[in-house]
Amino acid sequence: MFGSIARRYDLANHLLSCGVDFYWRKCAAEIVASWRPKSVVDLATGTGDLALVLQKNLPEAEIIGADFSEEMLAIAKRKGVRKTMVADAMRLPFADGSIDCVTVAFGLRNMENYGDALREMSRVLKSKGHLLVLEFSLPARSILRGVYRFYLHRCLPFLGSFLTRKKSAYDYLGDSIEAFPSGDAMIRLMESSRLTQASVYPLTGGIVTIYTAEKL
Repeated sequence: MFGSIARRYDLANHLLSCGVDFYWRKCAAEIVASWRPKSVVDLATGTGDLALVLQKNLPEAEIIGADFSEEMLAIAKRKGVRKTMVADAMRLPFADGSIDCVTVAFGLRNMENYGDALREMSRVLKSKGHLLVLEFSLPARSILRGVYRFYLHRCLPFLGSFLTRKKSAYDYLGDSIEAFPSGDAMIRLMESSRLTQASVYPLTGGIVTIYTAEKL
């Protein structure tokens, strides 16, 4: 599915979010930069948008964009991501305790088991290493939540289909956001994966949330 929409993926993301996705990634990259990691693996990097912002904010760090979609990674390379890797986030090709920071933007929601994925990320992190997850969520305020759900299930599939010719991908998007464990549920998942100091940072009224945690 992701390979089939790779060429139009960036255009769809920017238009469907009205360009606010640039701000979300900027916020995430600033948090990561404050940790001063020497190595960062950006999982589910897709076409590399977060990896590129990380490269800009951390020019001396090794930034690896990892994804299972070769079509997406080919675009990430053309855009300037210096190091990419075909990898399955559920079985990462890194040694235990070898990475300073792991990031995943809008990708954890697509993994086959959230808990297993978080435990695999925790496995490769060094002690005191950091995890950052940027993911869609549902706004807490009922009025905004209702408007957002209408957009997700009524407007977004039509617009996404028009932009990418793949309506099924955007039907799936709304359903996956509804099913994703956000807020306290995500904190509990992180804490059960040898991660501590888990924190939640809602953005844009709770449409997306940044989660951070540290490896024990």
